[in-house]
Amino acid sequence: MPSDPPLPAVAVFAGLGGQRVWSLMVSLFGDLAQGHGDAIDGPVLSTIMAALDVRPEASRVALHRLRNDGWLQSRKVGRISQHSLTAQGRAESVAASPRIYAAPPDLSEPWQMVMVEENGRDTDGALRNAGFIAAMPRAYVGRIDSAAPEGFLALPGNTPPDWLRRAVEPAELEADYSALLSALTALEDELPRADQLNALHVAVLRCLIVHNWRRLVLKHPALPGGLIRPEWPGYQCHLRVDRLLHRYPRPALQELAAASAAA
Repeated sequence: MPSDPPLPAVAVFAGLGGQRVWSLMVSLFGDLAQGHGDAIDGPVLSTIMAALDVRPEASRVALHRLRNDGWLQSRKVGRISQHSLTAQGRAESVAASPRIYAAPPDLSEPWQMVMVEENGRDTDGALRNAGFIAAMPRAYVGRIDSAAPEGFLALPGNTPPDWLRRAVEPAELEADYSALLSALTALEDELPRADQLNALHVAVLRCLIVHNWRRLVLKHPALPGGLIRPEWPGYQCHLRVDRLLHRYPRPALQELAAASAAA
């Protein structure tokens, strides 16, 4: 028999903040129902949100907001409502997925530094759009295969000093990444095996992991692997998120419907 829902995980992640109901739904649909034609039945969604410790009225408000925002759509199938991503919601989910679900970077990945003649909004925007990160005045770093705009000096990087690694880290997210790392480390050791959880429990767990990872990793550019400190909390979080999502594979929507009917 499956174990009880992973409510300890709900409590652990609740302490991290940022658990807005509409944002949880964004993470849930982006993880479970991103494919064209995918839809989550109303009873299934209600069961998942209840396991996430979300009140029914809060779920209804979040659904209403996401429909008004053009991110979700709902339709009646018999007596059951089905909810799915709109074209806009699907496009935004697809665009974010490479960052959310990417494998942890290779820490020996080559990198480069680009020097610019002068700072400015246009220069900064052009380099950031090309995948570069500001490291210091007039100096940007990026992957070796990122193409720098013409007129800039590009230099291949070697083993970077610790101060340069720290300079490109999002310092404003250090405390948040450290808190998430503590939560993920505790969960990694305490959670039961995947075969001890039913599809609904796995959906709840994945939603919490993806949501708390998504709200941090999408706030800053991807760092070139060769510039990442192995002990950086953001990288350590990435390792654990990757392991947990592979340990608890995404359940099929049919499995969710069957588990909800049996609940």
